[in-house]
Amino acid sequence: MSGGVDSSVTAALLLEQGYEVTGVSLRLWDYGDEGPQSCSDYRGAKGVAEFLGIPHTLLDARRQFAEAVVRPFAESYLRGRTPNPCVACNRDFKLGLLSDWAREQGADYVATGHYARSVRDPSAGTVSLLRGADRQKDQSYFLFALSQGQLSRTLFPLGELKKHEVRSHARRLGLPVADRPESQDICFGDYPALVESFAPGSDFRGEIVDRCGKVLGRHGGIHRLTVGQRKGLGLSAPHPLYVLEIDETSKRVVVGSKGELCAAGFVTAGVSWIDPPKEEEVFAEVQVRYRSPSVPSRLRSQGGGKWEVRFRESFPAATPGQAAVFYQGDQVLGGGWIEKELKG
Repeated sequence: MSGGVDSSVTAALLLEQGYEVTGVSLRLWDYGDEGPQSCSDYRGAKGVAEFLGIPHTLLDARRQFAEAVVRPFAESYLRGRTPNPCVACNRDFKLGLLSDWAREQGADYVATGHYARSVRDPSAGTVSLLRGADRQKDQSYFLFALSQGQLSRTLFPLGELKKHEVRSHARRLGLPVADRPESQDICFGDYPALVESFAPGSDFRGEIVDRCGKVLGRHGGIHRLTVGQRKGLGLSAPHPLYVLEIDETSKRVVVGSKGELCAAGFVTAGVSWIDPPKEEEVFAEVQVRYRSPSVPSRLRSQGGGKWEVRFRESFPAATPGQAAVFYQGDQVLGGGWIEKELKG
C-alpha cells in the first residue's frame, strides 16, 4: 500500500471479494516530505489500513533500494543516458522483495494498484501480461521485466477499471484518500543534485555543438539533458533545437533540428521475455517511452540478450537508457533497454 487512492481501493475491493488482506508498505527512500506527491507514503497507508480494519506492515528496504535502484540510476545519468528506475523498482522491490516476504508469511498472492491485467493459462502453466483497460493510465510498460513466477503470484484488481471508476469506488467506500492527487513519476525529487552526489567534485559540463562541430554554447552537465530535449538548452537560434546525441567521454552535446531526431530503429540490450518468441525475428509494436505511442517494428535477435529493432517508419528520439517494451495488441511480450540508435 502506497497511501494513494489506487492501492487503497485495491485493498478495499479485495476485502469485498472475500480475501483475507494485509496491507504492506515499502519504505524505499527518504523523501523529506511523505505525502500526496510521494509514490510510497507509508504513514498515509497505515491510516487507510486502520480505516479498513486490516493489519499493516512496514518493510524498510532503504539500504537495498539505494544500491539496487538509486546508484544505477545516478550512474546511468552520469554516462549521458536517461534511465527509468521504475522498472527495477517494480521487478526487485514492489513485486520482488515484497512477493518473497508475502510467500514467507504464507500469503497466496501480492496485489497491487497497477493499471495492468494478467491472464492465466492453466493448461500451459503461464501468465500473460496485458495493458490496463484504461489506456490513459496503463502501467504495463513498467512491468515488462517481471518473471512468470512473479506474475503467477500477482493480482491486478484495477486492471479492468478506468481511473474515474476507481475514484467512484473510493467515494462509495468512504476512503479518506478518495480525492488525493496523483503521485509524481520519480520519487527522488531534485534528481540532478542526487546524481551529482554520487560523483562529488566531478565536472560534467561541456560544449553544445551542431552536427558540424560548431560550438553554440555550453551546458550545465550531461545529467541535466536527455536526447529529444528542446527546452532549457539556453541557446538562441532561428529554429527550435533538440538534443540529438550526448557524448559521455567528451561531455559534448550535439543539437539539431527535429527532423534529425528521427531514427530507423535501435539496438536494445538486456532483453527479457514474458512470452518468449519461437523465431529469431518478431513483428511487434514497440513503445520507447511511457507516454509514447507504440510503433510497428521488426525485431531480430543479435544474440546475448540483444535485439535489433527496426521501425516500419522512422520515429523520433529513441533515447539510450530508456526501456523499450514490445507489444502485440494489448499483450506485453517483453522488453529491454535502448543501447544505441540506428540512423540508417
